[in-house]
Amino acid sequence: MQQLQSNPLVSILFLGDVIGKPGRLVVKKYLQQLKDGAEQGLKPFPDFVVVNVENACHGFGVSRENIQELKECGVDVFSGGNHTFDRKEIFDFIDSEETLLRPANYPEGTAGKGLVVVEKDQVRLAVINLMGRVFMEPLQSPFAVVDKLLNELQEKDENCLILVDVHAEATAEKVALGWYLDGRVQAVVGSHTHVQTADERLLKQGTAYITDAGACGPRDGVIGMAQEGVFRRMIKQLPSRFELAPGPAAACGVLIGVDKASKQAVSIERVRFEED
Repeated sequence: MQQLQSNPLVSILFLGDVIGKPGRLVVKKYLQQLKDGAEQGLKPFPDFVVVNVENACHGFGVSRENIQELKECGVDVFSGGNHTFDRKEIFDFIDSEETLLRPANYPEGTAGKGLVVVEKDQVRLAVINLMGRVFMEPLQSPFAVVDKLLNELQEKDENCLILVDVHAEATAEKVALGWYLDGRVQAVVGSHTHVQTADERLLKQGTAYITDAGACGPRDGVIGMAQEGVFRRMIKQLPSRFELAPGPAAACGVLIGVDKASKQAVSIERVRFEED
């Protein structure tokens, strides 16, 4: 690829939580559309593609096959969240999949890793995966953990670009992390709620931010799940097994542009691709 060498901008596509087979298929369709457009001389294919896959296998967890399927369509890094360990087979491959992440603020000794650095044409991108603590598991402080990781990155590779996936429930916690990391990383992108927010912006010190990138999965369900099971639980207060919703799917995320010279984000735009 010559794009990174000739283009003053590095483009990073982040896609929100992939929900089961419908989510995987719509991601593949969207990335293929981007590839086709690049071949036709339209907008270049993103330099880096990061996708959250904690729901990629039937809506809960991720399989080795899911990772391979998405790698083949152009995904570079796979982030996770509170559902990463839902499937016990994850322990068979999480340490061997170099670009698969789980939240970095899990206790020390937990399988997997929360940081990875990938490189293309002499441009390096570090992706950090964090999980919030408000209304979620009481993990280590994401603020303290990200400080430690950034200090380590500064010592090893001060020139790499950095994207942080904050997998959290509370909007305030994500916003706080965005401001806390402004100017220290190139992008802070929220995930987990499966609902794309409309607050994408460039923060004062050059960090691209959005509270939630949204999700990739069934469009007409309740955050990806069939309505009937959700109604049973919410209205009748009865146990219910959630199933993936039927119907068309949509892929949601953000496309971020980073200036290579200044290492500041210069653009962030929401993306949404819907099946016909």
